[in-house]
Amino acid sequence: QVQLVESGGGLVQTGGSLRLSCAASVRALSAIAMGWFRQAPGKEREFVARITWNGARTYYADSVKGRFTISRDVAKSTVYLQMNSLKPEDTAVYYCNGVVTESTQPLFRSWGQGTQVIVSS
Repeated sequence: QVQLVESGGGLVQTGGSLRLSCAASVRALSAIAMGWFRQAPGKEREFVARITWNGARTYYADSVKGRFTISRDVAKSTVYLQMNSLKPEDTAVYYCNGVVTESTQPLFRSWGQGTQVIVSS
């Protein structure tokens, strides 16, 4: 069973930065595209960013383009999300998951516990 553990969230002021990490329990995940998703209170979970298995290509939701950067360390089976210029509307629980190839859809049905990001105005 795949286990994904997110960390790095916290409380930050508008304009601040955070770096999220996602550690996978299975090294096989290093061979698939990975992504970040988020769910704000009262809203559906939404796609944020994805990265190919080798880190060669990335794709972002319009709402975070130019502010967030996704990366991965294949050797460590870890995916990162560097978030800069944070806005209150970025407040959400952030999750990582595999991503269906060239899409914004999550690959696995199960989710980790997520990591809470709160951006104060």
